[in-house]
Amino acid sequence: MQKTIICPLAFLILWLLSPVRAENKTSDPDKSPTTISEYESLYEQMNLDSLINFKAFEYAYKGYKKLNKNNKSLLTVIDFSLPSSQKRLYVLDLSKKQVLFVSYVSHGKGSGDDYATSFSNRRGSHQSSLGFYRTDETYNGRNGYSLLLDGLEKGINDKARRRSIVIHGADYCSEEVIHSSGRLGRSFGCPALPYELTEPIIDAIKGGSLLFIYADKPDYFAKSKIVKPDAVSKTRL
Repeated sequence: MQKTIICPLAFLILWLLSPVRAENKTSDPDKSPTTISEYESLYEQMNLDSLINFKAFEYAYKGYKKLNKNNKSLLTVIDFSLPSSQKRLYVLDLSKKQVLFVSYVSHGKGSGDDYATSFSNRRGSHQSSLGFYRTDETYNGRNGYSLLLDGLEKGINDKARRRSIVIHGADYCSEEVIHSSGRLGRSFGCPALPYELTEPIIDAIKGGSLLFIYADKPDYFAKSKIVKPDAVSKTRL
């Protein structure tokens, strides 16, 4: 009688402690914690959901993690998937989790009318160029206070200096122009800002911070060595 009681008890103890049971318990999909990526978490913490296209932010942030050699906390994102009649430039302080500026920005006249649809690295094209840039020093030129940009992607925007692609102010970048014509005026390829925001934005981002110009263009992602579509989260697409 004693033998028949001990055997079932021993079997029950071994079954409860078995690795198979432990694995089945932790692998229950209904009990597994939801994994949130670093960029999704930051996107939510900064309350960007109603402000910035998630895809644009995620590409920008992934490139920032690769390219931010200067320990700069600022990241500027320009979303050219939006029309020029909408504010589509964002200056973000990722360390403080703050949005510093939201602004209108003009694209090149060779890129399109209200929407920028064509992009080029070619001198004389008057088109905007996509991709990652690093800001440099300021100067005063024919467009007033301006900021030099270095294109960081070969064959995509690395001719920015030779093309004189800089950030500057422009009178055709204003709400008054939008009200009169339905869209902003256009540049020769430069990301042009409203005059009233030119100096504060330039002073904030000058000296080595990163800027990313986004549009949902397969040609760009096919050439870029910094970001690839298949490396981007599918959770919000």
